[in-house]
Amino acid sequence: MRSLASIVLAFESIVLALVTPVMISVADIRPAVAVPVCLGLAALAIVSAGLLRFQAGYVLGSVVQVGAVGLGFVVSVMFVLGVFFAAFWVAAIVLGRRIEEAKKAHQAQTG
Repeated sequence: MRSLASIVLAFESIVLALVTPVMISVADIRPAVAVPVCLGLAALAIVSAGLLRFQAGYVLGSVVQVGAVGLGFVVSVMFVLGVFFAAFWVAAIVLGRRIEEAKKAHQAQTG
């Protein structure tokens, strides 16, 4: 579960960093606002990927998802991208748990 979730957060951090110039040029947001918001969310995604050994990593990852969708109020395409990444986030958690359960069941059968 941790590896899938970290992949989602890593790719999302790249997208969030790339949204910064879009907010500045297209949405006409001041750089003093766009840079800390977008790069802050990107950094939070990286930090949460590193903390996925603990429950706090998943909480922070969920906060990143909410923030990414919330950027849609400024840059409308982020509604779409935010929802996609949120769906990937949920899928990574659900499928990761299923994979871990299957591994445990396989180990119980062979061990």
